[in-house]
Amino acid sequence: MNRRRRIYEGKAKILYEGPEPGTLIAHFKDDATAFNNKKHEIIDGKGVLNNRISEFIFSNLNDIGIQTHFIRRLNMREQLIKECEIIPLEVIIRNVAAGSIAKRLGLEEGTQLPRSIIEFCYKKDELDDPMVSEEHITAFGWASPQEIDDIMALAIRINDYLCGMFRAVGIRLVDFKIECGRYFEGDTMRVILADEISPDSCRLWDIESNDKLDKDRFRRDMGGMLEAYQEVAKRLGIIMNSAPEHSGKGPVLVK
Repeated sequence: MNRRRRIYEGKAKILYEGPEPGTLIAHFKDDATAFNNKKHEIIDGKGVLNNRISEFIFSNLNDIGIQTHFIRRLNMREQLIKECEIIPLEVIIRNVAAGSIAKRLGLEEGTQLPRSIIEFCYKKDELDDPMVSEEHITAFGWASPQEIDDIMALAIRINDYLCGMFRAVGIRLVDFKIECGRYFEGDTMRVILADEISPDSCRLWDIESNDKLDKDRFRRDMGGMLEAYQEVAKRLGIIMNSAPEHSGKGPVLVK
């Protein structure tokens, strides 16, 4: 790994130069962060789980015609992805009031929203990723009006699919965050889904009990973060129900 050229390191992933032009290798770390890295711990096995869950989701999105940067998984912690120019926006899709929207609007957490709401935040950790409007986005040149339309259309399609997918395994998709990138093929450019979709970037509640199966367990000092991620992966059919040979350290995964 040390011999590879490091392109970028973020809070949860490291990007390395890929084996072919136009590709990168995404390495999923075990770092758990919250509040723009103000809270930080290492959770052994988290990166493995997020790699596998994101692989599962991105593969399914690719299969239904939603274009993503995902090419294939390389090993337990890494995946091969298409290189793209990341648009500096976090796109938040909300189905249920939770987190910041509940505080901002005085809503009881768990309230079903009248319809799914899409919000944009400017990706800038030192500014705590402030919420921005479409006017801000176009005025500062972060994305064009057409790109905003493409991002919103992508977000709506992804939300429709994920709501059904998670509902089928007894999970309520409360909200989630995506990032998008500009992918260039010759003279053609299109907006595609990038980054990851995992319990790090989603709020996932058990439909029956409302138990949290996502990073809120870390944000709110609830404990059981790794177990919650394992439960999500298990329900999606990724983790084996039993594995006597497992040492107990980190997750056991089906190849």
